[in-house]
Amino acid sequence: MFNGGLFMAGLAGLFFNQATAWAGDNGITAGEVVVGQCAALQGPAAGLGTGMNAGMKAYFEEVNAKGGINGRKIKFVSANDDYEPDRTVDCTLNMIETEKVFCLAGYVGTPTTKAALPILQEMKIPLVGAFTGAEVLRNPVSRYVLNVRASYDDETEALVERMTTDLNIKDIAVFYQDDAFGLAGLSGTEKALKKRGLKVVATGNFPRNTEAVKTGLVAIMAVAPGAVIMVGPYKPLGAFVKEAKTAGLKAVLATISFVGTENLIKELSGASDGIIISQVVPSPDDTSIPIVNECQAALKKSTGDPLSYVKLEGCVTARTLVAGLEKAGANPTRESLVNTLESLSNLDIGGLSLSFSKENHQGLNKVYMTQVSGGKAKPVTKVTKP
Repeated sequence: MFNGGLFMAGLAGLFFNQATAWAGDNGITAGEVVVGQCAALQGPAAGLGTGMNAGMKAYFEEVNAKGGINGRKIKFVSANDDYEPDRTVDCTLNMIETEKVFCLAGYVGTPTTKAALPILQEMKIPLVGAFTGAEVLRNPVSRYVLNVRASYDDETEALVERMTTDLNIKDIAVFYQDDAFGLAGLSGTEKALKKRGLKVVATGNFPRNTEAVKTGLVAIMAVAPGAVIMVGPYKPLGAFVKEAKTAGLKAVLATISFVGTENLIKELSGASDGIIISQVVPSPDDTSIPIVNECQAALKKSTGDPLSYVKLEGCVTARTLVAGLEKAGANPTRESLVNTLESLSNLDIGGLSLSFSKENHQGLNKVYMTQVSGGKAKPVTKVTKP
């Protein structure tokens, strides 16, 4: 006797099995590819996570509006991890097991991304463009971590070069977040100084997700350095700058891109002028660069907000992932996505030259120097004392 229910169930199972077999990996079907992000979308580092998220989302929306990638629309799923490693682990597992993502992108932070690394390696899930420059995610090369931005070693080298050359400052202290991120910035500064026969003259630190900066400031004030390289997000560094100015610290202040440039400037109001900030993307106002124009237009359409350094990095990250998916062909797998990205050499992504290889999973290397003036981080070729 014909059993319609069994027939329909069997037919549904057949279509499901065919779709699964055709897709090869979770998170990709004939009409969709799922991309996941775990980042600080709430809390004291939220400006970084929401900035990366907005830049990526805007670019993905633009791609979808034009028909997607090989007929597939991008479904972008994001979740908050509060910039806490334990939550990143839970979030990553949820993305893989529940959301069934094809790949991950735009994670924020060194300790958080480092915590997810064993999962990525074990489950062979690509992560493209984490918002961190830590060497632990670059050396040794992890097959499933594709970094886009320049490293913290690149950034601290550029800062030390400008300090010692432009300002003739040799006594440099480091104020850093007491975790893997802060230690990466400290290590990069130490390497850059050692190269010049110098050493860090003092250090001070603070716990992650706090503004407990006074003890670290006291340690730095004790030696009255000529400059301080700060390694942290905008909330604690804003607190440090305010306390330092009140205490009478005369040092030149500098920081790396992770700070969240516009967030720091807003945090400090008029007290940010003179701060030197290294960047890993060009100025979001430089419309002579095609990808800046693209990202400005995409963000305006998506949220109406102006482009920032963090949002531009999110957009560049999305552009990199899209380039990999486009070139991976009609039926990409996670492995073919990694292989495709590794094959990219001097790919022009709107005025930026992107290169990966099996031995190098960092697509961009350039560091751009800026200095805050009039409440704006302006590109400079030579830094000056405030």
